[in-house]
Amino acid sequence: MVIVVPIKQVPETSNVQMDSVTGVMIRSGSKAILNPLDLYAIESALRYKEACDARVIAVTMGPQSAMKVLKEAIAMGCDDAVHISDRAFAGADTWSTSYTLAKAIAGMGKVDLIITGERATDGDTGQVGPEIASWLNLPLVTYVSQLIEMRSDSMMVKRMTEEGYQKLEVTLPALITVLKEVATVRLSTLKGKMRAMDMIIPTRTVKDLDVEPSYLGLKGSPTKVVKIEQARVKRDALIIEAMEADKVPDAVISLFDFLEDKQLLEKGESR
Repeated sequence: MVIVVPIKQVPETSNVQMDSVTGVMIRSGSKAILNPLDLYAIESALRYKEACDARVIAVTMGPQSAMKVLKEAIAMGCDDAVHISDRAFAGADTWSTSYTLAKAIAGMGKVDLIITGERATDGDTGQVGPEIASWLNLPLVTYVSQLIEMRSDSMMVKRMTEEGYQKLEVTLPALITVLKEVATVRLSTLKGKMRAMDMIIPTRTVKDLDVEPSYLGLKGSPTKVVKIEQARVKRDALIIEAMEADKVPDAVISLFDFLEDKQLLEKGESR
């Protein structure tokens, strides 16, 4: 059995910058980490590996620096990793990214299960996993919160919905996206870290993938960011202080005057 886990290198959430002209995230010079929600996808794959003797492959699309997150996945226990990198992929939206990843996964041969995180913390769309399933014509289960039973040809899972939870059985091959409730993430071992340091991870470029060039990168992305604005919070606040007991009545009157002016009092409310 082969399990593929697409992961992503993202900027720390406190360090996100956008190009106001292109609408693309500026990644150079930003401290990058493994998308935290992808850790739960890796953990889910490793648990499946332990239950069904599977081989787990981590895959990411990104610049050379993205090799770091693949090393982290190997250190956690993934068996292999594949790096997808080419200037032609730069600036891709979720549609183009999912297309490229799907083509890379299709080129790996027989894959029984694909597990992704719920979403990436930079784009925050949650679209890439379901789009990969669409490109590969695979059954899809999103928002998986528990792996109930794992077999070689199917799996029973619990997924979260707006109304509660569902128990579903899905036949493999399939793709699932998992929530952080699915498992507690393990720590990397010293043995795993040493293995990751020694491993040579292959890089696949446009020439290695059976792709349509017009679907790639910024030019091949059907969604465009037309305008970026910084959110500004403006509060018309009133500070009322009553440090002494004889100041309290005046403070209460001032508070009610302020609330009346803002039309925040219910009818019938009085001083």
